[in-house]
Amino acid sequence: MRNAALATGLILMAALFLPMAMRATERAASTPLAPLAAQEKKDYLSESEADKIRDAYEPADRIALYMKFAEDRLKKFQYELNRKVQDRRRAEVLNTMLNAYTGCMDDAADQIAVGQERQADIHGALKLMKAKGNEFLDILEKLQQNGPELDTYKDTLLDAIDGTKDALADVENATKTAAPPPVRRSQP
Repeated sequence: MRNAALATGLILMAALFLPMAMRATERAASTPLAPLAAQEKKDYLSESEADKIRDAYEPADRIALYMKFAEDRLKKFQYELNRKVQDRRRAEVLNTMLNAYTGCMDDAADQIAVGQERQADIHGALKLMKAKGNEFLDILEKLQQNGPELDTYKDTLLDAIDGTKDALADVENATKTAAPPPVRRSQP
């Protein structure tokens, strides 16, 4: 009896306070700080890239997309680094590109756990991630040794190297612990 009264009370409170909370949320969303809150959501992806990620249901597909986006960010970083005409916001652009690369690698690694949880076949994506990740790590380590203007992006580069190594460690662990890929049996 007491539990029923408590549940009824909670439902009534929710019915009373939910509209007020929604109005407060709407007011907060209309403040000048609202764009900042929206930017905190994976601001390193363009709208079309975010749509592709949303449309890809399978973790293997998402891993492949994140690796493609990481490669794109790394190529843009290298292009910006080798440009002859330097922008006055060059340091900001370089660091932003490396942060975006790291975000893509982290998100790809997160999809490994999702794939394992769903018991999805991510073996092909793991192979892709291992190959690309090692390729990216080579590039990053060469930049660490003798990259131009290293002081400008050194801390971000170290984060990118650590993120890539962590992602590769996740790939190795997943390769060892993942269920074997499904086997197709011939039909008689």
